[in-house]
Amino acid sequence: MGLIVFVIFLCLLLSLFLSKVKSGRAAKWVKLFRIASLIFSISIFTYWFIKKSAVGIVSNSVGLQVVNKLPQSLDFYVVNVNNPDKSGVLEAKHIGKIRPEYYRIEYLKMEKSDEYWIVGYLGKKNLVYFSQHSVPNKNIDQIVEVRNYINQSVRLSDLAKKQVEAYNYENVKLGIWVTLDLLLLFLNLVLLLRVRK
Repeated sequence: MGLIVFVIFLCLLLSLFLSKVKSGRAAKWVKLFRIASLIFSISIFTYWFIKKSAVGIVSNSVGLQVVNKLPQSLDFYVVNVNNPDKSGVLEAKHIGKIRPEYYRIEYLKMEKSDEYWIVGYLGKKNLVYFSQHSVPNKNIDQIVEVRNYINQSVRLSDLAKKQVEAYNYENVKLGIWVTLDLLLLFLNLVLLLRVRK
């Protein structure tokens, strides 16, 4: 998605500069390019927002239910250990902040994996929970009840922490680009729809 967001940024920025061209032979092509850029951008963002808002049920996935039995809210991440050739590719995903006695459900693709880790944070940087789970049967959904503050492996939790930090960094970077795109989209839309007096 990062490449598409960057392409949209370039198109909208070019459209903004081309909004100064109002007459001449190129004016018609410029207006067509600006309209096409706006339609493309609005279509991509509409699809992306709907996809992000929809429930992430994935075919051939394992359902994971994380239940917080602790007295405090924790911010949970799941790290999927994809291990096709023992290279150990880690994929982090944010489950969400879970209040006491509440749960969240996440769907994991486990085609190339038979293990996942759950990481819990109290605050932004304070890792207070880490557990390692194997999936012997991929047809049975998983339920994990978090009842105590535990770190099952300091070495693996350090790996998970680095992966979660990289995941959060990528999300922040993508968020900045999306914000810039939406700002340019708004400016282009206003300039295109503005009625000259």
